[in-house]
Amino acid sequence: MATPENETLTAQTAMPIRTGAEYIDSLRNRDLTVYLLGERVAEPVDHPIIRPSINAVAETYDLAVRDPELGTAMSPYTGERINRFLHIAGSPEDLVMQNKMQRRLGQLTGTCFQRCVGMDAFNALHSVTFEIDEAHGTPYHERFCEFVRMSQEHGYVIGGAMTDVKGDRSKAPHEQDDPDMFVRVARRTEEGVYIRGAKAHQTGCINSHWMIVMPTLRLGPDDKEFAIIGALPVDAEGITYIYGRQSCDTRAMEGGDIDLGNAKFSGQEAMVVFDDVFIPNERIFMDGEYEFAAMLVERFTCYHRRSYVCKSGVGDTLIGAAATIADYNGVDKASHIRDKLVEMTHLNETIYSTGIASSYQASQMKSGVFMNDDMIANVCKHHVTKMPYEIGRLAQDLAGGIMVTAPSQKELDHPEIGDIVRKYLKGRKEIAAEDRLRILRLIENMTMGRNAVGYLTESMHGAGSPQAQRIQIARQMQLEFKKTLAKTLAGIPADSAEEIADDLSGYMQKVFAPVPRAGKE
Repeated sequence: MATPENETLTAQTAMPIRTGAEYIDSLRNRDLTVYLLGERVAEPVDHPIIRPSINAVAETYDLAVRDPELGTAMSPYTGERINRFLHIAGSPEDLVMQNKMQRRLGQLTGTCFQRCVGMDAFNALHSVTFEIDEAHGTPYHERFCEFVRMSQEHGYVIGGAMTDVKGDRSKAPHEQDDPDMFVRVARRTEEGVYIRGAKAHQTGCINSHWMIVMPTLRLGPDDKEFAIIGALPVDAEGITYIYGRQSCDTRAMEGGDIDLGNAKFSGQEAMVVFDDVFIPNERIFMDGEYEFAAMLVERFTCYHRRSYVCKSGVGDTLIGAAATIADYNGVDKASHIRDKLVEMTHLNETIYSTGIASSYQASQMKSGVFMNDDMIANVCKHHVTKMPYEIGRLAQDLAGGIMVTAPSQKELDHPEIGDIVRKYLKGRKEIAAEDRLRILRLIENMTMGRNAVGYLTESMHGAGSPQAQRIQIARQMQLEFKKTLAKTLAGIPADSAEEIADDLSGYMQKVFAPVPRAGKE
């Protein structure tokens, strides 16, 4: 069991992490308790199934080196340029640049690069901790800002752990037969708290340096022990990681690279189990203020739902793969092929447009951080629950059945039948059969294999399932204001002049306010 005295932060680094190689080195020798395929993993960095997900995070560092305007921002906490994933948004432009960075990384990796949750948690907590302090006189905001500064100085990857396993969904956390179905405070000392429970579907948790544990839903007065937010190193004593299976994941252990489709990059999800894990007071950012749990969830999901513009970057790659296989098959000039590529592009740009519009239409919170528009963020995410599936279907349509019936790389390389495979897998004569097979496997990877996790199912359920977005959209439809508009044009008297003035003022302030601009860096 962890104690304040033996809590160590082996994730600490002497120098800031700036490059992908430095990041990968920072993950070694941490003695994490990770289980995958029924075995404990000695060194996750070197495991063939896990390593592609680490490579995807490393790309977030290398992009910042190659393109500092896109991948970094000036921090008011350190006075230095930092990785944009650690930045607190000080303007709508900051939010827009996050989206541009996310799309680019989606293009470069073709998968989930696992840092958006931490970025969105940072920005949501900036305002929520400020407002808890305002209501209760607590020290959370100062603690949180100090944690932000420390994370920026070291260049850490921050994971956000929100989704509890939930148990019986008809019961509140305090009503569960097993109280560990929601992460809770199990014990208190003068130095801090010990937590128990589990978080599910945790993206990139093993690849992070720190994890911020947060409540997952609205809480009531009887749920105070579940109203806990705190930061802890991922190698803290008492944490067990149970790695999630992904379709076709064991292909990474077979040798070769063609059958993987995307051999270098993949996403990562795991269940995180907390068995009396210690969080010191200075890393606690909420403790019992249950009435602010709903605010946190709504603000986090507001940021995170527009972060799904990353899927437009992944979509760019899939559209490129579909266009390439059409070219390799010699049908790229056919009108129905072009029409399908146009439809894929239309859907993909719709995702991006709504996400970036949400960022442009941001407003400043009391703490000074800017938050994107909630309505448009939910529209963006609701598109994401549908459109990648159609883009994937059209990609499979263009690929043809050979995408799922082609022989393996071992047949392609076989001394006796390899030439036969190459002969009969040809498309256009100037295109190598191996290249055709590689593109087919990439489409398979993104629509059925490992990276379909991030592009399809995560698109459905990440940051809340479709109904969650519909609920938020319904709350913000501004129907009374829209009814006033219609009545006015139809010549129907409004109920009162105040009705028009109040509706107009609220809607105008939200939608048509001038966009603040950041100062020059």
